[in-house]
Amino acid sequence: MDFQNIKRVLVLAPHPDDGEFSSGGTIKRLSDLGIEVHYAAFSPCIQSLPEGLAEDTLWKELSNAAEILGVQEQNIHTFQFPVRYFPEHRQAILEQLILLKKSISPDLVLMPNSLDIHQDHNTIHKEGLRAFKHTRILGYELPWNNLNFTNNCHVRLERNHIKSKMEALQCYQSQNGRNYMDEEFFFGLAKTRGIQINESYAEAFELIRWIL
Repeated sequence: MDFQNIKRVLVLAPHPDDGEFSSGGTIKRLSDLGIEVHYAAFSPCIQSLPEGLAEDTLWKELSNAAEILGVQEQNIHTFQFPVRYFPEHRQAILEQLILLKKSISPDLVLMPNSLDIHQDHNTIHKEGLRAFKHTRILGYELPWNNLNFTNNCHVRLERNHIKSKMEALQCYQSQNGRNYMDEEFFFGLAKTRGIQINESYAEAFELIRWIL
């Protein structure tokens, strides 16, 4: 993956942690290269939080995780859409995406892939395509949300990028009950994607649009 002409990247995360789960190593590599990374999260997922946690728990966890990956606090953009009900707010989400496009003007957008079956992720994908149709777009991988996945674009990574990804994910203490919150799984996936391109580690994406 050549990042030579990329100065600003926007990660679209339906929920806090989607960016880290899918693209944490890539985000770290981008920030290490001096590329400006923006992170947009669309729901605090209040209804999904374990009982007793504050409503802003995931926002705080996102802030801590983003710092580890090199994303500046001022480049985190958060919205208040209700988790699992994004399809009902499609137009409002599109309008926010268009505002992000105008304010950030990203050279590359990372978003859920076209075959992600989660309703919130699918909405961000569809509205993201509408908002950023003139921009480079990669669809990221969340294996537990995919029956199929077109992994026709890979970002080469080093082991330290995956270690930073895991450190960022550890900030999400509220999500520790997830069965995929597992270091062995993510290192194994990164190793698998790396072997596919004869490298040590990688993260895979669906190539949706690329502009040369």
